[in-house]
Amino acid sequence: MKIHNELRLLPWSGPNGQPCYLSTADSGSYLSRLADNTEAVQLEMAGDLMEHTLEVLGDGEAEPNEVRLLAMDMAEALRDVRRVAISRGHRLLATDPPAHEGGDEGPQLPAAAFG
Repeated sequence: MKIHNELRLLPWSGPNGQPCYLSTADSGSYLSRLADNTEAVQLEMAGDLMEHTLEVLGDGEAEPNEVRLLAMDMAEALRDVRRVAISRGHRLLATDPPAHEGGDEGPQLPAAAFG
């Protein structure tokens, strides 16, 4: 599998919310591993928050302020999960597709699908 020297969208933002990038030429670097671990934590936290949200909304007795706070937390988690998906999608597109029998490379995803 050939990986091109692309920029990886990192799972955190810089000052003023700007995206942060890392050259993917060295995917085994400390910063790359830190990004992988951060993505894993963000995805796990989003899953936990989703379960908590279903519990809170399922009991029918949530206070408006609690629902508002939950919506803010969910929006932040969705932002993180979206950033992870975009980053991983770009990295998938940066690799050569695996060879398929019969020369069919399979469906191609448009770059617009990843932001």
